[in-house]
This record gives sequence, C-alpha cells and structure tokens, in this order.
Amino acid sequence: MFFKIFIFLLFFIKSSYAHELRPAIANLNIYEKDNIINATLSIRLNLEAIIAEINMDHSNTEESEESDQYENLRTMSAVELLKKFNSKIMNLQNKIYLTSANSNYDLALLSVDIPEVGNTDIIRDTVINFDIKNIKNEDLKFSWDKNLGSIILRVNSKNNEGLYSELIESDDKSGWFSITNQIEESLIDNIKSYTQLGFKHIIPKGLDHILFVLALFLLSSRLRPLVLQVSIFTLAHTITLFLGALDVIKIPSIIVEPIIALSICFIAIENLFTENLKKTRPYIIFIFGLLHGLGFAGVLNEIGISDGLFISSLISFNIGVELGQISVILLSYIFISLLFQNKPWYRNRITKPLSLIIALIGFYWFFKRIFF
Repeated sequence: MFFKIFIFLLFFIKSSYAHELRPAIANLNIYEKDNIINATLSIRLNLEAIIAEINMDHSNTEESEESDQYENLRTMSAVELLKKFNSKIMNLQNKIYLTSANSNYDLALLSVDIPEVGNTDIIRDTVINFDIKNIKNEDLKFSWDKNLGSIILRVNSKNNEGLYSELIESDDKSGWFSITNQIEESLIDNIKSYTQLGFKHIIPKGLDHILFVLALFLLSSRLRPLVLQVSIFTLAHTITLFLGALDVIKIPSIIVEPIIALSICFIAIENLFTENLKKTRPYIIFIFGLLHGLGFAGVLNEIGISDGLFISSLISFNIGVELGQISVILLSYIFISLLFQNKPWYRNRITKPLSLIIALIGFYWFFKRIFF
C-alpha cells in the first residue's frame, strides 16, 4: 500500500520543482519634470507563462495543460519571444490600470527587455517599462487584468523612498495610495503582503519544507521534543534568511537546493532507527535550518524588497514562513497524533512508513536537482 502511495507522490511532486508561479513585481517610480509629476512603471514578470496563458491559479507551470508550450517558449531567443509577445498580447498597456477618483491615466510602452536564453531551469524574468505623464496630486489605485495573475506593487518617491507596497491578488485592486506622502496604511499593507508571501511559500508551494517539518514531527509528537526541534530549526533559518536577504551570504541555489533535499532524506531516515531525540539531532537540525534559510532568502531575493520597507518586509516574510510551519504542525497533530498516537502500532504503521516515504522523496529530489 505504501509503495502505491510513494508512486502517487512521485507523480504529485514532479511539479513541485517546476517553475513556481510567483507574483510579478511592479515598481512605480515617481519623478518630476518642469514642475509636472510623472512616473515610470517597470514590471518584472514571467513573460513565457503569460504568453502560454497558464492559469495563474496554478502554483507552478507544470500543473497547467499549457506546460509544453511554456517549455518551448523558454528555449526561444529574445527576438523570437518578443515577436511572440507582439503577436499574442496586443496593447498590454491597456490591461494595466492606474486610476484616481476622477482620472484614468494612460500608459505609454517604452521597452520590453527580454534576457537571452540561459539556464532553462531558472525563470527568465522580462522587464516591461511604461511612462505615465502628468499625474495629479491625488490618491491612486493600481490594478491589472485578472488573467495576468498576482502582482506586488511598490511605489517609490522621486527621492527613491518607499511610499507604498502591497501584494495585489488576481482580479483585485490595490488600496488607495499617495505619490507625495507616505501613508500610514503603507506599512500595514506591506506587513500583510509579505506575511502572505511567506505563508504561501510553505503552504501550498513549499512541499520540501513541509516534508522536513513533518519528518521532525514524526520522531515524536510529544510537545517538548517537538518544540525543541522546531525552535532550533526556526532560529537557524531566521539567521540565514536575514543574512541571505542582506547579501551577507551568497550560495547558489544549485548548491543549496540539493542539500535541502538531502536534509529531508537524512532526518526521515534517522526516524527509522530511533524513537528518541538524540543529543546530536539538535545540532544537525540547526545546520540544516541554516540551509533552509538560504532557500527562503533565495525566494525573497527573487521577489525583491523595496528599500524603504526592507526591514518590515523581511520580518513579515519570516513571520509568514513561521505561520506556515505552525500550520503544518497543527494539521499533523490533528490528523495524525489525535487519531493514532495512542495506538500500539503507531510507530510501525505511521512513523516508519511515512518517514520511509519522505526519505525516498528527499532522495529522489536530491538526484533530480543535481543531474536534471
């Protein structure tokens, strides 16, 4: 039975290391010319996913029926992809809305900057730039076509100070924001946005981190050893998340990601041979936590943080990650411990088989991330 579960999970997790559909990033940069307020809008996005019309409700590209078309677009040169963009997406500027209570501002397309084909295992970010003229000193809202997915809006003043930051979900609009004065809601919206991003990186998108926390849980669901393990893991990944986001430590994902997979495998295998928390396990968890933190930092660096709200964004993202981990533990407790912990066969039928499955998945990921 557990072999069948493992085979099912292999097909399920195949998509977990495909290209994760992350929010686009929009920077609205205010500038002044001849006493007139203008702005440039720079949007960083996954152009191939948009051209392929991959439903943004998916967590990654391989879940979509259009994944083959997406992979084909990934191999196109910048010139070919630009032609595809021009033929497939007409008047993108008309799908982006900057409005006030009295005005709808027109966007003029300036450029579409597409990098040449590089490592196709890494998302190729395209940057599309627009110009917006003669903006009045009034509160504004931002949105774009619901089919384009979620987007993070950052508004920067003419002095390059962060005025506003918000995660805007599909088919939604930003809150009201000012282009001249920093508003109180900007900090609240920034905390909300990055907390959501951190949580979503665990649930539903962080299956490798979910399995690591589940492996910690399976050794013993008793409160004391569980709190000790999770606290050590949290401390470790918080350290490297901050250091990685600050660019103090830089280790390529091609190194970090296989080791994260190996850490899952190691912890799960140890569960098969011990029933108690060994003296060495906290140290091992700390070391692996440092690596997981670098993985979190890599995601956060890809999304980016506005300079004006750097600290609040960083802390909020970490809080979101912690809330995701706590949710995994609570769900594990409800659906595993409460139902089976007092059964005499708990270890043989629950802990060992699930740990074996997690170990095999970690081993599978390790080789996939190294060789494929």
